[in-house]
Amino acid sequence: MRAEIGEAYEASATSTRALERAKGQRLSLRRAIDEFHEVLDGPGRDPVDRLVPILEQLRLVFGVHVEVTEAPGGLYEEILEIAPRLANKIARFKREHIVIARAIVSAHDDLRSDGDTPPDLHARLVHLHEVLSRHRRRGADLVYEAYHVDIGGES
Repeated sequence: MRAEIGEAYEASATSTRALERAKGQRLSLRRAIDEFHEVLDGPGRDPVDRLVPILEQLRLVFGVHVEVTEAPGGLYEEILEIAPRLANKIARFKREHIVIARAIVSAHDDLRSDGDTPPDLHARLVHLHEVLSRHRRRGADLVYEAYHVDIGGES
């Protein structure tokens, strides 16, 4: 048992390249989410001309986020090596990635269409912002849980 704990500690201490890449990308994602929020809360109900480029940027940044976390050698693979107990949470994050990416593309396409924007678009955009923010916070919790688990027995 002691050898297993030592191996898990060694893996978490040496396999940090994926974690460092994720940390670096996290700031870009936060900035994109913050810009998105500023436009949604800004003056005017449908700032289409400002939302289109923001959603394009968000799509790109979120794509990088998915790559950094899901690619071979990425964050999720590293977490599974050091904390296999988190497999179900990682599977949930991967499913969320698909849903979020589709929602970004759908909103972008609706804004770029020549016809009228759907009446529920603003509500969908607000919901998308909430989902992105929650996903990012839960991602921070996942990383903390994987790399800084308190397994002490003190009271």
